[in-house]
Amino acid sequence: MIRIYFWKISRRYIPWALLHMGLDRISLWRMNGISFWKLLGAGKGETFTPRDADPLRWGLLIVIEHDQLETLETSPLIRRWRSKSIAEFSADLSPISVHGKWSKTEPFHSINGVEKNWNGRVAAITRARIKWRKNLIFWRSVPPVTQSLRSSPGLVSAIGIGEAPIGLQGTFSLWESGDAVRNFAYRGEAHKAAIAATHREDWYAEELFARFAVTRSNGDI
Repeated sequence: MIRIYFWKISRRYIPWALLHMGLDRISLWRMNGISFWKLLGAGKGETFTPRDADPLRWGLLIVIEHDQLETLETSPLIRRWRSKSIAEFSADLSPISVHGKWSKTEPFHSINGVEKNWNGRVAAITRARIKWRKNLIFWRSVPPVTQSLRSSPGLVSAIGIGEAPIGLQGTFSLWESGDAVRNFAYRGEAHKAAIAATHREDWYAEELFARFAVTRSNGDI
């Protein structure tokens, strides 16, 4: 199954968070039942440049066997982040539709999904590895899309996510329904223009777009 966490910390713990973005990799490599994980920085998701970064918000996306969830929840890694956080959001996700790869893998391919007519809340993850020579072109094309996203009917919340300050960026968004996501993706003029520019400019070395049923959530992003 898929679980995602976002933690908000106070400013005094920023150095601690930066340190554990590195150290926690060791803990995750050692855990049983994990097939994929990503430690994530977060941001406003407005320009996808380093100025978007929010050093008070950090995240973890993890694909784990169901019988290992309790071990994860009580692990020192999760307890450490909770002890430093002032707010936490977590959600369990089940795939509806996944296109593309993440770090040359298909991390959600083997997970049993839900029917495409799922009528509950939906989460969307967009993630891309941008070609270095295309960064400036990409950044110039982002603002109209993010403005359209923020004003889209049915959007609950959205934040930028990234594995690195530059070149590995994406968005995590929550929606009231699958229809709301589809309306933004396929009917919004700004998003359609961005899709056309993606094909024209060929700015991604790797990309992934995924929609998930939110089967459980706790807290607010």
